[in-house]
Amino acid sequence: MAASVNFKTCVDQTCRAAEEFVNIYYDTMDKRRRMLTRLYLDKATLIWNGNAVSGQEALKEFFEMLPSSEFQVNMLDCQPVHEQATQSQTTVLVVTCGSVKFDGNKQRYFTQNFLLTAQATPTSTVWKIASDCFRFQDWAS
Repeated sequence: MAASVNFKTCVDQTCRAAEEFVNIYYDTMDKRRRMLTRLYLDKATLIWNGNAVSGQEALKEFFEMLPSSEFQVNMLDCQPVHEQATQSQTTVLVVTCGSVKFDGNKQRYFTQNFLLTAQATPTSTVWKIASDCFRFQDWAS
């Protein structure tokens, strides 16, 4: 019974962390994009509609070229990743979907998956993006 209680506690903590992270991420994307790379590990990878972008400088350049945006998250799901799969690094998988309107473009639906790792600081735990996969969800007409 104790193991299931501990797992439930872990899942509850994961959900709270994921919700907080998602709010920070999309608010930063829409309003303070120049600061977005602070949420990524130095060697993080973004896959944007099948195109890979890796490293802080490349991410910075990529985000700067995107038009201004208005994201609306409609769904959030998350789960802890088992420590055996991550060499005991606390890791969370976060999945979002919603809609986005980039300036000058029509509104589109998207899904986005984040692999977050916990980075301990002297006063708290900070979640950083190790991997990010964004995909527009266009329906066939």
